Amino acid sequence: MPTSSDQPKTTPTTASVPPKHTTPDHGEDATLWTIHEERLVDDTRKLRLSVASVELPDGVKFEQWVLRMPKAAMTVVLNDAGDHVLMIWRHRWIMNQWTYELPGGYVDPAEDTEQAAAREVEEETGWRPRSITYLSRFQPLTGSADFENLLYISEGAEDTGASADINEAARVEWVPLAEVPRLIADNKIIGAAAQVALWQVLATRVSR
Repeated sequence: MPTSSDQPKTTPTTASVPPKHTTPDHGEDATLWTIHEERLVDDTRKLRLSVASVELPDGVKFEQWVLRMPKAAMTVVLNDAGDHVLMIWRHRWIMNQWTYELPGGYVDPAEDTEQAAAREVEEETGWRPRSITYLSRFQPLTGSADFENLLYISEGAEDTGASADINEAARVEWVPLAEVPRLIADNKIIGAAAQVALWQVLATRVSR
């Protein structure tokens, strides 16, 4: 009867190694675009619009529209159990679409971002966040705009009894957190800030 020493020996397999990347490293400085001029077109409280004369590293020149906007702050407000998120259901006329959104808005010049995040939650929903904790920040349109979005989370909120802002929401809902992936897949949550923040919160809970 064969013993273990009689069995054929096998060589352990390893994960395949991808081929070496052969594209030359140009270096960061060599890939910078040159901005020869930026001409102001319009400057309002919520938008600074200009046209930039740009030259690429290979010498190609063109003009590009540039948008600069104030910072915005959005908040994921969870209920005490941490399984529902406070969202507003509203119509976005530019896309002509109804969507769930997180409460949030522009940061006023005289306030810090945490204050703006808390203020926007209360103004838009009638709920006062119990805490404001930083999550992350991102830029939604890096190729043509400077529009920093700052994301926060609140663990719990207090009902102030005030009505939701009629200019901001048709209704305010506590949406089950477990339903968020389906709502995103069904195109019911279309905003970049809402998707980034909610996926971050969901990922954090899965990794616990």
